[in-house]
Amino acid sequence: MDVLTTYQAYLAGNWQDSDSKRTIEIVSPWQHQPIGRVQAVTQDEVDQAIQQAQKAQPAWASLSLGERGAYLNRWADHLDQSADDLAISVMNEVGKNYDDAKKEVLRTVDLIRYTVQEALHMHGQSVRGDGFPGGSKEKLGIIERVPLGVVLAISPFNYPVNLSASKIAPALMAGNAVIFKPATQGSISGIKMIKALDQAGLPKGLISLLTGHGSEIGDYLIEHPGINMVSFTGSTQTGKHLSEKSIMVPMVLELGGKDPAIVCEDADLDVTAKNIIGGAFAYSGQRCTAVKRVLVNDQVADKLVKKLKSGVESLSVGNPDEDNTIVPLIDDKSANFVQRLIDDALGKGATLVTGNHRQENLLAPTLLDHVTQDMDVAWVEPFGPVLPIIRVHSDEEALRIANKSQFGLQASVFTKDLDEALELAGKLQVGTVQVNGRPQRGPDNFPFLGVKASGMGTQGVHNSILSMSREKLTVMNLK
Repeated sequence: MDVLTTYQAYLAGNWQDSDSKRTIEIVSPWQHQPIGRVQAVTQDEVDQAIQQAQKAQPAWASLSLGERGAYLNRWADHLDQSADDLAISVMNEVGKNYDDAKKEVLRTVDLIRYTVQEALHMHGQSVRGDGFPGGSKEKLGIIERVPLGVVLAISPFNYPVNLSASKIAPALMAGNAVIFKPATQGSISGIKMIKALDQAGLPKGLISLLTGHGSEIGDYLIEHPGINMVSFTGSTQTGKHLSEKSIMVPMVLELGGKDPAIVCEDADLDVTAKNIIGGAFAYSGQRCTAVKRVLVNDQVADKLVKKLKSGVESLSVGNPDEDNTIVPLIDDKSANFVQRLIDDALGKGATLVTGNHRQENLLAPTLLDHVTQDMDVAWVEPFGPVLPIIRVHSDEEALRIANKSQFGLQASVFTKDLDEALELAGKLQVGTVQVNGRPQRGPDNFPFLGVKASGMGTQGVHNSILSMSREKLTVMNLK
């Protein structure tokens, strides 16, 4: 039997074991065996990391944007060089197929380089006092953006490299220090990503990677007086908890979704079916932007369901090392949750179109028709490969059901009528509306946000830099 690698934490620029002498075992969701151990850091080590970050941050902020960017560009270079190894780690640790894992790493390289360029092209402004009635032209306001201090970046399991870098890179370019808390399942990939950053020669103390149980260090980090901003991606339940614990600290929360695909009577059903299938089932639906319900006009519902059935049944199912689309869910708890939603719907009269087979935490892609609003799957985010079809009599009914959800991340509208698309888009209570396309994050220069229980604040490279900095006004009183 191979000896398991025990990965060290990255504390204030040093790789080291935790004083706790305890580790956490990481089990592959598809190999069903341990693939490594990570440190369970202590609260004292959290204190030390934040103190070192506070010491290192002013010198980092005093560097020019070009100097900061040089470090990040070297980070991107090292990630690019280790893309194959990192993709294998992502595949083994979170069960994403290799091609998608490799794409995630390469997208991250592009994101870091773009973040550098975006920061270089963000300029301050000046304002004359006489622009306001009664104001003096002898007052000149100089508006700059300055860093917040120490940013806490908390990432999810499903994009352990990209969603981590999308927090860390803007935070650094804005002049902040960073405390990085990866999801436990995903932390090995996060550690390897930070090793690439360490190889770029980043100043000691500027960033720490802390692994450990959320019950031990999660709330402690959020409530720590040395944290000046929190960027979190994860479940709505956890996001609400964090917002309750954090007092007067800026937060950006990227939370869950129940993204609807509204299919109008005139929709191109081939385009619609293709987008819905890809949107719902890629990476087994373990994405906040997955299509999670279809609201289809009953005049075209039978035709759409037939096309969806054919497409779903053609999806490849199995382990990620064979490049399958449908892969085992992250753990048995998640699989049990999805299975309960399927069982509840079928017990209340939903029609099983295809699927509902299971082997451990590998669930076949499941399509449910005639889903009604009394079924949990109509409202609950499954984070798994199940798609409910809800038949509606009109676009107005689809809109009402879509907006009734507690979530408001994204929505898709499929129609050939541009006027109807724009009208529905204007009334949908979501952060983003995709017309004739599936929900997705990006391109990364677009704003990314959710409303209601789907989040708070706006991401995307430009907006992330803004959220991790603040305006500062200097008023020159001229003679």
